[in-house]
Amino acid sequence: MKHVTFTNAQGESVVFYNSAPFLITKLDGTGAPTSTIQMQRAPYQDGETYVRGLLDPRYLSLEGAILGRSREDTFSLRNKLTRVLNTKLGMGTLQYLYNGGLKEIPAVPDHSPIFPDQNATCFQAFLVSFVCPSPYWLDTYTTSREMSYIMGGYKFSLRLPVSFSKRSFQRGVENVGDVETPVKIEFKGPAQNPTVYNRTTGEFVRVKRDLGENDVLHIDTEFGKKRVEIVRASGTVENAFHYIDLASTFFTLVVGKNKLEYNSNNDSSKTKVTVSYRNRYVGV
Repeated sequence: MKHVTFTNAQGESVVFYNSAPFLITKLDGTGAPTSTIQMQRAPYQDGETYVRGLLDPRYLSLEGAILGRSREDTFSLRNKLTRVLNTKLGMGTLQYLYNGGLKEIPAVPDHSPIFPDQNATCFQAFLVSFVCPSPYWLDTYTTSREMSYIMGGYKFSLRLPVSFSKRSFQRGVENVGDVETPVKIEFKGPAQNPTVYNRTTGEFVRVKRDLGENDVLHIDTEFGKKRVEIVRASGTVENAFHYIDLASTFFTLVVGKNKLEYNSNNDSSKTKVTVSYRNRYVGV
């Protein structure tokens, strides 16, 4: 079963399915994208040293046919396809429903639909293609985890009427995708020098600012979309990028389990921290 839905920047959608009116006959490009292997070579070195592998943009092509109820209906559907798949509108979203589930990817039409000449009254073949700047398929939903106050303790074999406790603000999250994924952090005050750690990787991000009880710090670690902003209780938005601690890292979640923790210089039970992310997949 193949079910493809493309929604453009204006919210208009077209659905390709295994039946009328937009019939899918062939879909290519959903698997692993091509990649570029980066190597380096020192003087007098035999062979080369692997540096990293980089994934190229994803290219999707879809062949199908318009099945109209009449000649007029066929041309109306053809006009709709051309209107929705307009490259000038910019990035849209392509959703793909298949036997393994539902995934989506940001995409833009590579060109207007191609319509070969047809003599049939109610049948029109077409070819459309999409460019996906990011090659990763995404879950259609965002996974959010709230880090909250945790009270733990030290255990001793000797029973004493005294307890020794420790405080921490931790949460375990799991990235079930194929590659590391960026996070969005929402840090609700009060807090002083709010800090979020990824204890699994040893990285952290710290903002050297004070948050009032109704202030909210927003951090986005996605490449090309990095953002650090504070929304004050008054509604004023403050760019806090230049208040980032120089040792900070816009960390990502590694594949598998990650242990996150937050703190500030004035811990409060009123502080709430939410981490949101979307799993990324190399192919489907």
